[in-house]
Order: sequence, then C-alpha cells, then structure tokens
Amino acid sequence: MNKDRKVSFSGIQPSGNITLGNYMGALRYWPTYQDDCDCVYCVVDEHAITVRQDPAALRHHALELFAQLIACGIDPQRSILFVQSQVPAHAELAWVLNCFTMFGELSRMTQFKEKSASHADNINAGLFTYPSLMAADILLYQTDIVPVGEDQKQHVELARDIAQRFNGVFGDVFTIPEAVIPKVGARVMSLSEPEKKMSKSSDNENSYILVMDTPDAIMRKFKRAVTDSDACVRKSPDKPGVSNLIDIYCAATGATAEEVERQFEGKGYGDFKPAVGEAVVEFLRPVREETERLMADKGELERLYRLGAEKAAHVANRTLMKVHKKLGFLPR
Repeated sequence: MNKDRKVSFSGIQPSGNITLGNYMGALRYWPTYQDDCDCVYCVVDEHAITVRQDPAALRHHALELFAQLIACGIDPQRSILFVQSQVPAHAELAWVLNCFTMFGELSRMTQFKEKSASHADNINAGLFTYPSLMAADILLYQTDIVPVGEDQKQHVELARDIAQRFNGVFGDVFTIPEAVIPKVGARVMSLSEPEKKMSKSSDNENSYILVMDTPDAIMRKFKRAVTDSDACVRKSPDKPGVSNLIDIYCAATGATAEEVERQFEGKGYGDFKPAVGEAVVEFLRPVREETERLMADKGELERLYRLGAEKAAHVANRTLMKVHKKLGFLPR
C-alpha cells in the first residue's frame, strides 16, 4: 500500500449473475478508482451464506464474478482482487468486532429487517451480525473510502462507529472509513415493471438483462419490454417504460435523451426497442466475451485468486495482529 494514496474498499456478493443495472449503475465505475487509490476489491462469498446456497453454484458464481470483475477493468496487478473466504482474517476480526458492536445497533439495520421479512424461515444469527463482518472487511485494510450506494451507507456508518469505539479503548488502531456515494450511473428499472428497480430476484426472467445473456436473449427481452399505447419515443414521468428504455439507450451509447427523441421522431416502438437491444448487446459484448475467455482457463483464474488472497492476507494480517496484541491475546 502507498501511504500517499487513499485506500478504497469495495465488495460484492456472488449471488448469481450481474445485471445490466448492477453494471451500468456501479460496476463499470469501479475500475476508475484504481487511478487515484490503492484499491481492494472483494468477492464477499461469506456474506452470501446468510441465505442457503447450493455449494456447487456458490463456487461457480464466486469464480465467475471474480472473472467478471477483471473483465470490467479491475487489474489484479494494480489492485488487490480476492475472494473473501480465502482470507481467514475476515472471519477472525468479525468475531472481535461482534464484541464491540451493540445489539441495538444491529437491530436497527434496515437490510436485516428487509431480509428477515423475505427469509422468515431462516432468520439466523449471521443475518443479524453480518454488518460486523462487513465492518471487518473494511477495517482490515485501513480503508479510507468505501464507494457505496445509499442503501449501504448505513453499514459504513456502523463500521465507523465500531472503529471509533475500539480506538477509544485501545488507541489508534483502525482508520476511520468514509462512505463515498459515487457519481450516479444509470438507474435501470425492470423491463416488465418499470416502476421497480431491475433485479434478478424477479420471477420474470424477461424483466432483467444479465451481463452474461446471449445477444439473442437480450434482443428477445427488449422486444418484450413494457412500453405504452402511445408509440411515441419520448421521456416523460407518465411513460415509465419508454423512459427506462431511453435511459438505458443513453447509458449504452452516450447519447442524450433529447438526441434519442430526435433520432426516433416519427418512429414507433418497433424500431426503438430493437435499437436499444442492439446498443446493449454491443455495450456488454466486451465484458461477456472477456469473462468467457477467462472462464475457459480455470488454471489462470485460480492463480489470480490465490495471488489476490496472498496480497490481501499480507495487509489484513498486519491489522489483525495489531488488534490481537491490543486485546491481550498471546502472540502467534
């Protein structure tokens, strides 16, 4: 780590394929932090098991997500890119931080309430305490900034509170991280229910586009996208379906909404929807093809994730040993 550069930490769960919304809204901006920061990128597979997982599927998703992050532009040579379960310090520090996290703080976490409601048959302790693991993820690397969406800001604030509480007892141990809300990317809505955010948890596979979808699948989904009876390509609050397609087309091509409206003036959805599909196919093609190339060489991927784990452990263990010494644990 370069002491003259800030440390940035980002983590993402391997809960299946990345959607167009994930990519347009956040992931495509992650590599830009490499220019100015020492970056740590983590596939947080330990977080994924708060919900029951199929082991083979979890392994596949973790490996594919690791490959996708490289395909998105994250350079394993310039940054630390690794899989969370490969670095035991995360789970070790999480237990310590559990002992410095208040029950009331965890019970106020918005995502715990939401996930408890959606997984009522599996409200486990991990679901309740995973913000402490998230704090460990961040604090292990003496992180300065954590680029997150608004929905994750609460977790970074908790990590700050835990770090300040620990530092208040033991001195200057942890860097106090700061949540950074990145430049807002395209807010991509569902293709079938444009009032809702695009999500792969939808029962309707035509409602979302996956980064790894084939061109034929992408074209089919856009042709079935909900619009309205007006058949006019115009962005308006009363035309959520068409407005969503215009936003997607703009994000994929760099055009403005006004330019799109002029381009398709006098044309109907029969012209516009295939054009959006074609733009998205070309927009995603480099990521999909590079992911497929990487996944075809499992040996090289294994070499890269082992290298990333070694680099991560080198940094994380320094923090963990400092914590253990402060707590009074015997040296290893």
